[in-house]
Amino acid sequence: MKPFTKYEGTIVPIMNNNIDTDQLIPKQYLKSIEKTGFGDYVFDEWRYNEDGTDNMEFNLNKPEYKNGTILVTGENFGCGSSREHAAWALQDYGFHVIVAGGYSGIFYMNWLNNGHLPITLPEKERLELAALSGDEKVIVDLENNKLIAAGKEYIFELEEDWKQRLLKGLDSIGLTLEYEDKIKEYEERS
Repeated sequence: MKPFTKYEGTIVPIMNNNIDTDQLIPKQYLKSIEKTGFGDYVFDEWRYNEDGTDNMEFNLNKPEYKNGTILVTGENFGCGSSREHAAWALQDYGFHVIVAGGYSGIFYMNWLNNGHLPITLPEKERLELAALSGDEKVIVDLENNKLIAAGKEYIFELEEDWKQRLLKGLDSIGLTLEYEDKIKEYEERS
């Protein structure tokens, strides 16, 4: 994983509550175990009309949000089945940060384990962010636990262990390898 310290992007608001993993990546696209190739199908049922054309009422298809990489959304994001494909689809589309009122536990861990940041903010603050224009730059400063947009700072919390893992770019294997000397020492004693 790459270290996540500061990130700059623009937002895409999809302010629905209870967005489940079936909406994030429908079951018919779960045929691969690769982490790529899912971005075209993220939000498939909302994003496309029945004839396959873009639903221009959906924010991902609006020109002002086409390059957004920070998703601002409602409560209980990522509920439903435990498919890791949901995190892969959002990642493959280009999202790196999600700002929600809360997450399903499994999605939250999948998002972190893929090196991305889940931010939890109250509804009032999420609505302020959702009202930003699609070209407004947003800075996410993980070192200082703040998101900066339109001259305002939004403070968020993240468990210290996860914060350090993201800052250092450590997945589970990388975290284990931090103890490589101790592991070798133990192996030599055994």
